[in-house]
Amino acid sequence: MTDAQETAAETALRTTGGGPPDDGVADGVVEETPIPLLEPREGIPPVVADEHALAEVIAAFAGGTGPVAVDAERASGYRYGQRAYLVQLRREGAGSALIDPVGCPDLSGLGEALAGAEWILHAATQDLPCLREIGMVPTRLFDTELAGRLAGFPRVGLGAMVESVLGFALEKGHSAVDWSTRPLPEPWLRYAALDVELLVDLRDALEKELDRQGKLDWAHQEFDAIASAPPPPPRKDPWRRTSGMHKVRRRRQMAVVRELWTARDRIAQRRDVSPGKVLSDAAIVEAALALPANVHALTALPGFGHRMGRRQLEQWQAAVDRAKALPDAELPQPGQQVQGPPPPRAWADKDPAAAARLSAARAAVSALAEALNLPPENLITPDTVRRVCWEPPAEITAESVAGALAGYGARSWQVEQVTPVLVGALSASKA
Repeated sequence: MTDAQETAAETALRTTGGGPPDDGVADGVVEETPIPLLEPREGIPPVVADEHALAEVIAAFAGGTGPVAVDAERASGYRYGQRAYLVQLRREGAGSALIDPVGCPDLSGLGEALAGAEWILHAATQDLPCLREIGMVPTRLFDTELAGRLAGFPRVGLGAMVESVLGFALEKGHSAVDWSTRPLPEPWLRYAALDVELLVDLRDALEKELDRQGKLDWAHQEFDAIASAPPPPPRKDPWRRTSGMHKVRRRRQMAVVRELWTARDRIAQRRDVSPGKVLSDAAIVEAALALPANVHALTALPGFGHRMGRRQLEQWQAAVDRAKALPDAELPQPGQQVQGPPPPRAWADKDPAAAARLSAARAAVSALAEALNLPPENLITPDTVRRVCWEPPAEITAESVAGALAGYGARSWQVEQVTPVLVGALSASKA
């Protein structure tokens, strides 16, 4: 950092903190006005869009030292899927780089050059899938958003963290733009470069704060779990996640949703546009509820106005007709097969004792999370608590509860912290 940056960071660290309430610090409050960060310290790097320039970047970053800051920009809401349209990196000794994955679709060479380094990402689980698609997979990482959660910061967006920890204000106006645009405008590139400008500094400050709170090992366990997690399997029956699906109750109507969703997805993939730009979820639900008899009836529904061409309307009506023609045996069932316990709202009727256990466990976990100054869902996932409460061990002991938590994927630090309070809650509700 420059001298001015170091001074601002020191001031922010003195006047902010995510620590426990009794640390004498005003959590997340910068007493001095944050300094706007308007320009990357070496200027906006050129966009790397060919193999020759990429080879130079790979050599530079392989020769750099320390951790590497990594970020990716997608075109969510504009393009089909979640592919990366810009990758930003920064490392000591290499400076910053902006890489165009359209011109350089295979970044496995860069991934291999950085394989031994710690990667710093903000909200890593959002970017890792699109990075994996282009050959970039970290073996070690530091997630600054998750670190902020564990340290107890009330606001953990990148801009908020940079401001509260380092004392700089990042301009975030371009976060939701169409990053598939070519060429990318200079203000967008400046914004993208600034996103990795201070990630290393933020990581270092958060590491010190986590160590001060005695949570650094917890964070490393969480980061290791993210880095080693396999890609999630494809979602089963993704059409069931259509917004407004709760209004659709009859199986024939559900079949219409399925047919329209599938037709829309096929068109969106072929045109490489966001499915919502082809047909809205609201329009799909309207058609399912109305079961229109023909194109004229379909046109009268919200979302199927006269701006659509006749051919488009006919293809949507054809999807509706296919669903209406299905035999009953091929209609979708009312709900997906639920793995694990039922929704908590049904527990009081299905199993009052389990409902009592869950109420006691939730209260105990919330109280412990507050004492540790971190969100309850980061202390232990709500799903894990539900599963243990729905089918508790036959004998409630520290060993049996710890084994159950570990079996559901809880990290060792979580097992150590949560086991005592869950034993108490389960035993009390059993009495």
